Amino acid sequence: MNRPQLVTAADAAYYTGRPIGTIWRWGSEGRITVHGSGRNARYDLRELDRKTVNPWTGEVRIGQPPKLPAGARAA
Repeated sequence: MNRPQLVTAADAAYYTGRPIGTIWRWGSEGRITVHGSGRNARYDLRELDRKTVNPWTGEVRIGQPPKLPAGARAA
């Protein structure tokens, strides 16, 4: 049962606590796998770090960005 958990860029942005543009950029840089294209593009949640929220203070902590593939440059 190693099936990907595919979601839209908006859902991935909410899950990670980052802007949608960051999710799109990560996909274009090859940091995360893009399934489909255009409006039908989906991203695998298993490749992303989830944001955490402290229930007492409401502080939001975001995870580390995915690693760049070997030989790639960041935008």
